[in-house]
Amino acid sequence: MQAQVWCASAAGIAIVCGLLYAGAIMPARCPSSNAARELERRLRASGLRATRPRLQLGRLLFRNGHRHITAEQLYDESLAAGLRVSLATIYNTLNQFSEAGLLRRVVINTSQTYYDTNMGNHYHFYVPRTQELIDIDASKVKVQGLPKIPAGQRIASVDVMVRLEDDS
Repeated sequence: MQAQVWCASAAGIAIVCGLLYAGAIMPARCPSSNAARELERRLRASGLRATRPRLQLGRLLFRNGHRHITAEQLYDESLAAGLRVSLATIYNTLNQFSEAGLLRRVVINTSQTYYDTNMGNHYHFYVPRTQELIDIDASKVKVQGLPKIPAGQRIASVDVMVRLEDDS
């Protein structure tokens, strides 16, 4: 079990796991100091400053391994963790993390986007009924017969999404 460090002052400032928070004390679990340093290193290596919102949201995103999450789901998690961030901040941070190569954006349709913490080579099953994304190992899929690529272009990636439905 991870220890949680709580310090508060009369000015309403809390120090949690070495991070300074103004306002309410954050109930989110602390990452190990190694995990916190690794997140900060990843942000800086990708060209992003390690700001408080990025560190807070990054801790929520990456604390449990690979997963798929929407902005609204991350917003709900941030509220449950006691973080005070707007939905706009969530969207901005997810988009910045995607542009920096920390997350993969998975567009289901024009109004539904997931963010994937697994940056390895893989594809997805999508289950519309449950709105669930399931990883598919890329070595289990063979992509062949692509058309000739236009002059001056090269393939950057191939995305495969297999949409599923119930048997009935």
